[in-house]
Amino acid sequence: MSNERRWFEQSPPEPQAGPRATDVDKVKKLWDKCPGCKEVLNAEDLPESLFSCPHCGHHLRFDNFERLRSLVDEGSFERHDTELAPTDPLGFFDSKAYKDRIVASQKKTGENDAYIAGSATIDGLPVQIGSFNFRFMGGSMGSVVGEMITRQFERAIERKEPAIVISASGGARMQEGVLSLMQMAKTCAALARLRDDANMPYISVLTHPTTGGVAASFAMLGDLILAEPNALIGFAGPRVIEQTIGQALPEGFQTSEYLLEHGMVDRIVSRLEMKETLARCLRLLMDPV
Repeated sequence: MSNERRWFEQSPPEPQAGPRATDVDKVKKLWDKCPGCKEVLNAEDLPESLFSCPHCGHHLRFDNFERLRSLVDEGSFERHDTELAPTDPLGFFDSKAYKDRIVASQKKTGENDAYIAGSATIDGLPVQIGSFNFRFMGGSMGSVVGEMITRQFERAIERKEPAIVISASGGARMQEGVLSLMQMAKTCAALARLRDDANMPYISVLTHPTTGGVAASFAMLGDLILAEPNALIGFAGPRVIEQTIGQALPEGFQTSEYLLEHGMVDRIVSRLEMKETLARCLRLLMDPV
């Protein structure tokens, strides 16, 4: 008989260690799942499609600075008001101190607050443009965000340029109480001066989600209101409304498509077509004849 051991007598192979946590994290970064069609997406391909699903067109979360980069002419963006940062005027504390929430969001995003504003050109047309950062405390609007938007409108008045605001916000920042609610009136007053004093247009771009005090102020006051597909847009969320009125809401309530059907937005625009659409609309609004 051969000295070689038969296969069923051989010892099983030594078990191999499973993937380390760092390896799992790397794998997770390589793949994503579309919330719309549930297809698995290659994360490396998403920047090219501006984080929209190639299978169903669902719009995924999009970094606000990358969004601005996708809309304005290359090298034209000049950022403003980077020195502004929130404070804690009320000494607010719920489950966590407000000042600690600010620090945590600043570390997570690398930004002082939930808004980026600047001057740029779109297809050669000068504009004052800004975008919310939903990753910073849900894109909430406190005193600093309201000041940034107000200054943006004031620069547009001074330079006689149109203004564009891209909204993605849960609304007014409750940790600043009435000081955050004041920003609704403050930004709208500046917007009124943009129209009355400078006769310049304002385009509002609504993304998912646009709610609360932002939706109840400048976000819904555009001369032209564009929205991304299937974005949640409204003051209170559907669940809160249902609990308040005790009635079921219509299917698709507070989506971009529902608001378009009811005359609340002017057009739904894919992220991939937004720059071209903004350029065309700006030319029409600036030279309507």
